[in-house]
Amino acid sequence: MTDVIIRTANLNDMNTLLEFEQYIISVERSFDKHLKDEPISYYDLKELILSENAKVIVAEMDNNIVGSGYADIKESKPYVEHEYHSYLGFMYVAPAYRGKGINKLILNSLKRWSKTKNVHHLYLDVYADNQAAIRAYEKAGFESSLLEMRIALD
Repeated sequence: MTDVIIRTANLNDMNTLLEFEQYIISVERSFDKHLKDEPISYYDLKELILSENAKVIVAEMDNNIVGSGYADIKESKPYVEHEYHSYLGFMYVAPAYRGKGINKLILNSLKRWSKTKNVHHLYLDVYADNQAAIRAYEKAGFESSLLEMRIALD
């Protein structure tokens, strides 16, 4: 994909990134009935962009930002073999640009960045019913680890 540019996000990208966040939330509402109806936010994008321990990536095509993702270095649980991992989030590709390998380019960029930080394990969350996303992540080499379960008490 020579016509896709993968680059580090900057604060000038915030309006588009905030729109992407709302697209993500609107899709995820169909998987999670417990999300609030009023406007919500998942990410502190400004903090992630400015952090030394995080990398926010955007994909540009046709002079537009068409995709995003981030890696945020986190301390791993004390019982696993690695001390740190990169948590991936904000994975998004605009519908008109899906199927062009953009998500793979974003993932590969985040993998490379993680390795430069001496982090060799990646984690992400995906809704159990989001089969399209699960297939995409499995295609990229991810495997299921845990399934979070919950119950609402009256």
